[in-house]
Amino acid sequence: MPTVGVKRDLLFKALGKTYTDVEFDELCFEYGLELDEITSEKEIISREQGDSKASGASDVILYKIDVPANRYDLLCLEGLVRGLQVFKNKLEAPRYRRVSPLSGEPQRLIITEETAAVRPHAVAAVLRNITFTQERYDSFIELQEKLHQNICRKRSLVAIGTHDLDTVSGPFTYTAKPPAEISFKPLNQTQEYTATQLMSLYKTDSHLRHYLHIIEDKPLYPVIYDSNGIVLSMPPIINGDHSKITLKTKNVFVECTATDLTKAKIVLDMMVTMFSEYCSHPFTVEEAEVLYPDGKTCTYPELAYRKEKLSSDFVNRKVGINESTETIARLLTKMCLRSEVTGVGDEIEVEIPPTRSDVIHACDIMEDAAMAYGFNNIPYTTPRTYTVANQFPLNKLTELLRQDLAAAGFTEALNFALCSAEDISDKLGKKISETRAVHIANPKTAEFQVARTTLLPGLLKTLAANRKMPLPLKLFEISDVVLKDDTKDVGARNSRRFCAVYYNKSPGFEVIHGLLDRTMQLLEVKSERGDGYHIQAAEDSTFFPGRCAEIFVGGKSVGRLGVLHPDVITRFELTMPCSAVEMDIEPFLGHPAETTLTHDVPLHEVIKHHFLSQVLNSRPTSTKTVFGDVSSAAGLKALDDFLADKSYMEGFEATQADTTMFDAIPSAPSSTFPHLLRWYNHVKSFLRERANLPSSKSQFVLEEDDDDIDLFGSDDEEDSAEVEKLKEQRLAEYAAKKSKKPALIAKSSILLDVKPWDDETDMAKMEECVRSVKMEGLLWGQSKMVPVGYGIKKLQIGCVVEDEKVGTDLLEEAITAFEEYVQSVDVAAFNKV
Repeated sequence: MPTVGVKRDLLFKALGKTYTDVEFDELCFEYGLELDEITSEKEIISREQGDSKASGASDVILYKIDVPANRYDLLCLEGLVRGLQVFKNKLEAPRYRRVSPLSGEPQRLIITEETAAVRPHAVAAVLRNITFTQERYDSFIELQEKLHQNICRKRSLVAIGTHDLDTVSGPFTYTAKPPAEISFKPLNQTQEYTATQLMSLYKTDSHLRHYLHIIEDKPLYPVIYDSNGIVLSMPPIINGDHSKITLKTKNVFVECTATDLTKAKIVLDMMVTMFSEYCSHPFTVEEAEVLYPDGKTCTYPELAYRKEKLSSDFVNRKVGINESTETIARLLTKMCLRSEVTGVGDEIEVEIPPTRSDVIHACDIMEDAAMAYGFNNIPYTTPRTYTVANQFPLNKLTELLRQDLAAAGFTEALNFALCSAEDISDKLGKKISETRAVHIANPKTAEFQVARTTLLPGLLKTLAANRKMPLPLKLFEISDVVLKDDTKDVGARNSRRFCAVYYNKSPGFEVIHGLLDRTMQLLEVKSERGDGYHIQAAEDSTFFPGRCAEIFVGGKSVGRLGVLHPDVITRFELTMPCSAVEMDIEPFLGHPAETTLTHDVPLHEVIKHHFLSQVLNSRPTSTKTVFGDVSSAAGLKALDDFLADKSYMEGFEATQADTTMFDAIPSAPSSTFPHLLRWYNHVKSFLRERANLPSSKSQFVLEEDDDDIDLFGSDDEEDSAEVEKLKEQRLAEYAAKKSKKPALIAKSSILLDVKPWDDETDMAKMEECVRSVKMEGLLWGQSKMVPVGYGIKKLQIGCVVEDEKVGTDLLEEAITAFEEYVQSVDVAAFNKV
């Protein structure tokens, strides 16, 4: 969620009321916002850069407010205040109007055909007779930056330019030229530069260097001129210094160039509606014409109002309230959605202003009604429909296999679902066209170009990152791959795969083959042709010739195993032989073996299993509970009432209290006790893992009266006291012995990808900075430089950490603090040691 920082005193002045911090926090919650932090500029600098840098900084109190990502109208003080005042009924929602210039023709922006290959769209408007103060000016600039980072996607979709209209003259021309032909004095510079020189100049600029990649590889750069040839801006990089706005600016020309016209219209509407209140005629915006290369002329800003209709019954049902049509209309009006009752049944007509581009469906309107009503005011209700949740069969099978594969001595790895095209093709000795891979349309890095079609590359990269660990290395992964499938509506499908690798001085094919046999044994698939499974020789470029076999189950191929080809091993930077198996596990879901692997087996069949027979035979004979005797209708009715608004006997998860009560009930309750029946079926699904459930905090089932039985074998209270004393002594001795036992320290091996800003970054210095990060429980390992593309390399460095002392978030935060060298940090591999 975007965070908006506003000065507290300025905010309260605009609201016309002073709040305490608690009161304002509550107001934000009522309006669907969150007061994230109360701080100051000095405190922020002190926290980020140290006390020495914070000297002289402002002590003015700042409110950091989290706003929803799609509420662009709340990204500045003006919109925030306007929304809160309408919400508190202190102000009516303003009407925004587009007006023609009082004299002369509207300003015109002419788009030439050369822009089609770079940024083909542009919109424009004029804020006439506006009055700036320092606070308004700062808010104006900050809103541009917030929009750039949010809806504009860091200027890749839309770039905003604002200019002092009195320093330039229209009509304006938006065109594209070779960079060497563009020359002007950029904002806050003292001399003119060509566009080529500017790209070099801003490579070291901490702010602008992030936007250079948008156009630097283009043969033509976009540029906007006025009628005298003066450069207004070179979007999306920098504005010209000639037309910069100041506190004395009275007329502002706003232009937005874009690759997405819809986003450009929204951004322009936001800019002009938020600050039109400072014009001589508040909430009016002067129109501008945009002339396209095909001769079409459009007038902006659109400032379009639209109307939607919905019923009050829809709102009441979805929110869970029972309010009149008039009340709901008033609630929506409080959210800047002017609403009126049409008189046709319970229909409400809602007017959507140009500032609310987030409203695209009736559910958005309903959400605003719920917000205005107050989430805390919505009454609690019991759901009308009860369901008993069951684990997805495929995930259940996966979890069971994971446990047994880990018991076989293999370590589980979890890798990214995206990888480079080279990983699943060239490195495995295959052609990319043969892989049926789903490609990412606009990959951000060379490492994430396609969705993986096999789990093998991820495991081999994990081996490469941990090859200094003691041999043998035995890894497995059970996860999804993505394959193209024309029969699916999205053109692709997920497929659950199992893959394991064995890396040692010898290939270890027998180990992988043994793991396959163990897996089939778990699935109760016999080693035979026909209905069972068998392997037969196959040829695959990934495997060594003559050392590859195909796995068949029920006559269908489900995977392959074998010794990897030396070329494949070399391409993944490994130096020793490696065997692997990979197969599809989805075909086993319909196999009879599923009965023994699932947790919801019918009770008459689970008696066959030794563990469950022990569990079932341990059911107590007592039916007396705190609710009465649950063998009677009265006891069951009392228990049904107790469970009416509860999922479990205690808290929000199943405990031993649930299983004990389950055992006390002689048989499944009838449908006349719906809450009890729902609970009974749910707890029944926990039978197999009941021994692992948390212990109960209360006793619901009462013991039978056994006055003639002495559990300590004595009829005498004094002897019972001695036995109790001996029992406590032994428990104390056990606790003391246990406390002296050294605790097991959980550790993890992490491989980090540290990316520089560009190819000019001093990589040796960057590694020195990374290794300078010192923490208790952190041990740095080996590192290497890995090419990324375009001459840029990244630092790949390993470390071992103690889980309780060092986390990945803490590491990333410490490393990215070296902003001069480090652009980002990613976790490439993570394994438990």
